[in-house]
Amino acid sequence: MGPVNWIAVVAAWGVAALLGVAFYGRAAAPRPPYLLHIAAALLMFASAAMLGHMFARVGTATLDAKWWLYFMMAGGLALTFIGPALFITAVRREGPIGKALCDWGYWLAAYLAMGGVFLLLG
Repeated sequence: MGPVNWIAVVAAWGVAALLGVAFYGRAAAPRPPYLLHIAAALLMFASAAMLGHMFARVGTATLDAKWWLYFMMAGGLALTFIGPALFITAVRREGPIGKALCDWGYWLAAYLAMGGVFLLLG
């Protein structure tokens, strides 16, 4: 396992957060209770750090030869773990499926964007 690229982790975190602001608009702006926004930011950082760890496990030699793995792995997590969890939760809570699918779209875009950041920052 190679070292985690912490600069890429922080940059990916920032890109995903900015994408959230663009995607959700005013709903993403911090407001009381601020602790919830801090928790959300820390959880987003944990997601970016986990991607960084995953890419470090694969190694730079493999990722340099197969650049598409950044998108395949990051997008695959959003498609097969995050999205289904959002959908299943909406079904169990009898919530709006459209909102869950919209959230799924954000997380897919965020993870693909984070994968792109890791690709760019190697």
